[in-house]
Parts: sequence; C-alpha cells; structure tokens
Amino acid sequence: MKTRCFWVSDSQHYIAYHDQEWGEPVFDDATLFEFLILETFQAGLSWITILNKRENFRIAFDNFDCKSIANYSATKYASLLQDAGIIRNKLKIKSAITNAQLFIEIQNEFGSFSNFIWAYVQGKPIRNKFHKKEDVPTTTPLSDTISKDLKKRGFKFVGSTVIYAYMQAVGMVNDHTTDCFKYQP
Repeated sequence: MKTRCFWVSDSQHYIAYHDQEWGEPVFDDATLFEFLILETFQAGLSWITILNKRENFRIAFDNFDCKSIANYSATKYASLLQDAGIIRNKLKIKSAITNAQLFIEIQNEFGSFSNFIWAYVQGKPIRNKFHKKEDVPTTTPLSDTISKDLKKRGFKFVGSTVIYAYMQAVGMVNDHTTDCFKYQP
C-alpha cells in the first residue's frame, strides 16, 4: 500500500487528485485558470467539497474558459446562483467573472498567466522537505506577496491561504511530505 500525504482520505477523488495532480507543475494557462477558480471557491470549505463538485463546476463555467466567463451576462450569473451542482455563493460567482477578466489582462501584459505566476519562483518549483502535518504551512511570505499583488490588480478571494493552496495545487511548491511516495528530494 502506498503512503500518501496526511491530508489524503480514502476518497477516490482525493487519491486520484493527490497521485495525479497535486504538486505537479502546471504551465498551461487553461489549467492554471481552472485551479484559480476552484481554489477561490474552496475558501472556507474543504477541498473534498470542491473535488466532488469539480465536474459540475466544469459544466457550469464553460470548461473554465476564461474568455467566456469574462463575458458572462447578468442572466448567466443568475443561472449560476440557481445551480445546485456548484457552490452558490454570490460573491464567489461574481469573483469568478472579475478574476477571469483580470486573468486575461495579465495574459495580455505578460504573454501568458503562466509567465506571470511562475516568475515568482523563477520558473521552477520550490521543493520543501516537510516531515509531518505540523511542518506544512498554510501561508508563506511568498504567498503573502502574490496575494497582495493579485489584490492590487483587483482579484477577489485570493488571500494568502488560498494562494498557498493554489501554489501547492499547480506545483509552484512541492509539499508532498517526506514519507509520501510522491516526495522527490
């Protein structure tokens, strides 16, 4: 039996997410945007809640197409508020639309969102060496900086904790614990 990070339950969604996605470097803008939206919806909730609704989010939010989301009408917004398959939080839904618009602005300014976000770590993952749950931070000075920079640009639901979780999800930091089969020194 494989040893996994402390946070992985026996949920098949969690196991697949941990084994195939979490901590793997993502440079594709479409995937970076998907994780940004999912992490912002996760704020204040458990990640398993988001994983269980991920396919519903994909359908509701046009496969996380930032250009489509950036142009959502009041009618689309209202329909999202009625969609029981997603998190029906007014502010989070509005933030998805705003964040899509700002994501596109960053793409235009930097050539891609990937160029922008990965510059914070000079294009390569930070490999941590955490042994146990208590060692893994929920924020770092770098997540504080990225959070502040995104907030200055107008992004919503991008506090330091959300951003650190995002950094873990897209592999900017590799926080697999040393006892996990995915840990790579």
